[in-house]
Amino acid sequence: MRWENAFWMVACLLFASLPRGQLDTTCHAFVGETVILPCTITSPGELDVSDSKLYWQIESILVHFFHNGEDSLRYQDENYRGRTSLFLDEVKHGNFSLQLSNIRLEDAAVYTCIYKQARALSNKTQKSKIKLDVSDNSQASPRSPGDAQGLDILALSFHLLVTLVVWHL
Repeated sequence: MRWENAFWMVACLLFASLPRGQLDTTCHAFVGETVILPCTITSPGELDVSDSKLYWQIESILVHFFHNGEDSLRYQDENYRGRTSLFLDEVKHGNFSLQLSNIRLEDAAVYTCIYKQARALSNKTQKSKIKLDVSDNSQASPRSPGDAQGLDILALSFHLLVTLVVWHL
């Protein structure tokens, strides 16, 4: 019984310490790599993407735009042309993550993911901010497989903790 109390205290402290209106997460990448900038929402059932807009941007720079169920890259900033993609089969399930390939030092920035769904009865908007840190390969220390695995386990543990807390609420 005591471990349950400790669990809830830790969970509450984690939620209380999350910044509001600031960064949701930070990603790290090396020049030349491909990175996935995470952006997801939880939705009961599939989303109707036929009347939605998904923006990935850095301040006023358009990185990627998805409109009415398809990519719309006409006004995409030229520095990102041919380097961005969404997981199109996952968008309807709330996965708006952006894959950015051939990372450059100039890609280091705070990216904003904005999802807008306009329906006759509701107007839903969600926003996430993701910071991308980029390191030059010449300054990089070699990564061991254990380092990445440890980070994956830490992220999975936090996700499970959040899921448990939300499920018990």
